[in-house]
Amino acid sequence: MTFLKTTTSKIGWNFDNSYLNLPSTLMIKSTPEKLIEPSIIKLNESLAADLNLNFDSIDKKKQSLIFSGNLLPQGSDCISQAYAGHQFGFFTMLGDGRALLLGEHINKKKQRFDIQLKGSGITPFSRNGDGKATLKSMLREYLISEAMHFLNVPTTRSLAVTKTGEKVLRDDFFEGGILTRVASSHIRVGTFQYLATKNDINSLKKLVKYTLERHFIEKTDDNAAINLLNNLMEKQISLIVNWMRVGFIHGVMNTDNMTLSGETIDYGPCAFMDHYNPNTVFSSIDKQKRYSFVNQEIICHWNLSRFAETLIPLIDTNEDNAIKIGSEIINSFKEKFNLKWTSMIKSKLGILGSMAEDNNLILKIFDWMEKNNADYTNTFLKFMDKEKINDDVYDNLTFKNLYLEWNNRIKKNKIPKEISEKTMKSNNPKLIPRNHLVEDALNDAENNNFIKFNKLIELIKTPYSIDIQKNKHYCSPPDLNFTKNYRTFCGT
Repeated sequence: MTFLKTTTSKIGWNFDNSYLNLPSTLMIKSTPEKLIEPSIIKLNESLAADLNLNFDSIDKKKQSLIFSGNLLPQGSDCISQAYAGHQFGFFTMLGDGRALLLGEHINKKKQRFDIQLKGSGITPFSRNGDGKATLKSMLREYLISEAMHFLNVPTTRSLAVTKTGEKVLRDDFFEGGILTRVASSHIRVGTFQYLATKNDINSLKKLVKYTLERHFIEKTDDNAAINLLNNLMEKQISLIVNWMRVGFIHGVMNTDNMTLSGETIDYGPCAFMDHYNPNTVFSSIDKQKRYSFVNQEIICHWNLSRFAETLIPLIDTNEDNAIKIGSEIINSFKEKFNLKWTSMIKSKLGILGSMAEDNNLILKIFDWMEKNNADYTNTFLKFMDKEKINDDVYDNLTFKNLYLEWNNRIKKNKIPKEISEKTMKSNNPKLIPRNHLVEDALNDAENNNFIKFNKLIELIKTPYSIDIQKNKHYCSPPDLNFTKNYRTFCGT
């Protein structure tokens, strides 16, 4: 099948596909399926501007052809990437079963971005799948990834969503959709696992070097594999702590969903926690609570351990020495995570410096939240600005005493109160994409009504400065029964 390609003169595509220089075992050339009548329904114009892409001179029909894969950008060179992964603890050989990497676009700041079509049809890695995606799941990824971006959490982003004009069969028939995803790269822990399983040490060396050069500054005097392991640990700890800062639950943090860039990827059964419960799970497929809110630290550690295993042949020629070195690095995880997590929570509470009573105060606050089913986001806002969050739960005598204890601790900060307040404001969002509102917006969007969806998209651009009083509907948690019964689905 022949695919036409657009010219770069009007749009500004600037492809330089460095991943193609890696060993061919990591990819298979592929092309998207032709669609009869695709229609673009969402274009992220601000992201397009950051990429120095201009679609103003291209009509909607041509945009639809581009973002469905019917019309490929000049300079693109489509591949599906090979990778493996531990999914819910079980190892599987995988690969892009419903995604195509168009190539790597470089903007005027010399920043490199993968441009990928997700849901564009069968690939060599689709196995028994159809390679397609539901429109609702692609709209969810668009909405949540944008929210994460404006919440200052590292994330892949969404450039466009296109309706395919075809029905996708899951448990029923649904509208099909394609997402155009933008990422620093799609290199995953599972990419390394793929090569390690094949015992392809030469290719593994090349992948390590490539990843260091693309995402980190390689120190030539250090062992490359050790350098990469240390760097990835720092990035992933920061990412998970950031998730927990805003109450985000990924829902399916398999090793193929952990990127070497440190970005959040694959917004399947993800959700945000309303009423605080450390064991919160919304994913319909996570029966054992493997990926619960509190377990995100544990699973990050587990995934990094699997990554370290792939690097053993490169850490040291002596396997025993390599295992010892790798284990020492992995065993430092707990202390590093606790330091970052504690620092993050203190920032949310405006506690600066360190005092003996700090840990006990933090434990008391979390214990109170759990026992009273208090809203995670709004509880921190209550400490930040007690007058604007009105909820009977905060009339609780225990909370009032906690507030006094917290306030006494804040007075001990050896800096002006304004700095403490500024720290709290930059770490505590007033708005998150509340699950009940997301579902409501997505259900309407499925029926071609984008009023609620577009409203949410607009509001999430200012999550730290939104006026709570004017937007109570968007800043209030749902009924507790909704939270208890809410389930999210993978969409594959």
